[in-house]
Amino acid sequence: MSLRFEVLQTHGQARLGRLQLRRGSIDTPAFMPVGTVGSVKAMRPEEVAALGAQIILGNTFHLWLRPGLAVIEKHQGLHRFMNWDKPILTDSGGFQVFSLAKLRRLSEEGVRFRSPIDGSEVFLSPEESMRIQRSLGSDIAMQFDECMPYPASESVARASMELSLRWAERSVRAYAAEANAPGVLFGIVQGGVYPALRQASLEGLLKLPFAGLAVGGLAVGESAVEREQTLSAIVPFMPSERPRYLMGVGRPIDIIEAVMRGIDMFDCVMPTRHARNGHLFTSQGTLNIRNAQYASDTEPLDPACGCSTCRLYSRAYLRHLDKTGEILGSILNTTHNLYFYQQLMRDIRAAIQTQSLEQLHNKIKALTAEPQLG
Repeated sequence: MSLRFEVLQTHGQARLGRLQLRRGSIDTPAFMPVGTVGSVKAMRPEEVAALGAQIILGNTFHLWLRPGLAVIEKHQGLHRFMNWDKPILTDSGGFQVFSLAKLRRLSEEGVRFRSPIDGSEVFLSPEESMRIQRSLGSDIAMQFDECMPYPASESVARASMELSLRWAERSVRAYAAEANAPGVLFGIVQGGVYPALRQASLEGLLKLPFAGLAVGGLAVGESAVEREQTLSAIVPFMPSERPRYLMGVGRPIDIIEAVMRGIDMFDCVMPTRHARNGHLFTSQGTLNIRNAQYASDTEPLDPACGCSTCRLYSRAYLRHLDKTGEILGSILNTTHNLYFYQQLMRDIRAAIQTQSLEQLHNKIKALTAEPQLG
C-alpha cells in the first residue's frame, strides 16, 4: 500500500497538506495524540476522534511487552484491539534505547533490555522492530534507530548517526521481506545538533525507499535555539513531496515554529501528561488548576474554548476533582488539552490558507512569554 501526500498550499516554508493512507486522510500540519500502550490516557478512542484527531501514535516496545503480539494478533492488529479505525503511527522502540539507557546494552546487532515490567531480558533489533510493527498493523511504521542523549560530542553523535543509518537499511529490508505490508515505512534523520551530521544522515536515508522522513533526536534536553537551528539547517533539504515528521516536540510555540520551518506532523505526551497534573492550556496561557485561587471560581476553564469541559464545568469543580483524586478530573482535563491541541492545528492550517501565520505565531509567542496563569 502506498502513501499519497499532497501539498495544497504554502506560506513561506509552511505547508498545508493532505496525507492519504488506507484507513483515512490526515490534514497537515497534524498533531498525533500519544496512545503508548494502546490507549490515549483517560480517553476513549471515539472521544479522541471526536476532538478532531485523525491519527494517533502507539508504542512498539511497550505493546510488545504487554499485552504481547499473540493477544493483538488475535484481534487482527492494534486497530481492532483498541477500537480505533483511523490511521496509527507506531514508533520503532528506538526511543527506549534512549529512555531506558540504564537497563540496556547496545551493540551493532540491536539492544538488549531488562524489561521494565518484570526484569527479564529482551532483545530488540531492526528486524524484530519491523516484525512487531507489521503485527501491530500500523499504517506508518518507523525505522529502528538510536536516539542519542544530550549533550553528546560530535564523535559520539557521528557514531550513533552512522549506526542508525545501518539500522535504517536493515529496517527497509525487514519491512519489505514479506508481501502485503500493512502500511508504509518512515526513516529518521539523526545527528544531534550538528548540521553536517544531519545532512549526512539525510543523504543516506534518501538512498532508501522511505515513504516519509522524520527528524528524531530532538526534545531530549537541547535548547530551543539549538532545536530551531537544527531544523533550519536540515528541513529545507528534505524532499518536498514527502511528509516531514518532528518526533516528540509538543509545546505550542515549538509546534508553530517548526511548522514555519516546513514540518507537517507532530506527537507529544505533553497535553495528556500536563492534564493529569493540573496544567491546562488556554487561550490566555497555561493555567494550574491546583492553585487555591480557583477553589470557588465559577468561571469556565477557558471562556473562548468550545470543548465540553469548558462548556459544562467550572474551574472550581475541576480543582475539586483534582484535589480529591477523582478519575473524572483527568478525563475532563485531558478532553480540554487534546481539544486545545487539535484547535491549535486547525488554527495553524487556517493561517497558512490565509497567509497569516506570522500573526498567529506572534500571538502564541506572547502567551508563552507571559507568566503562567495560576
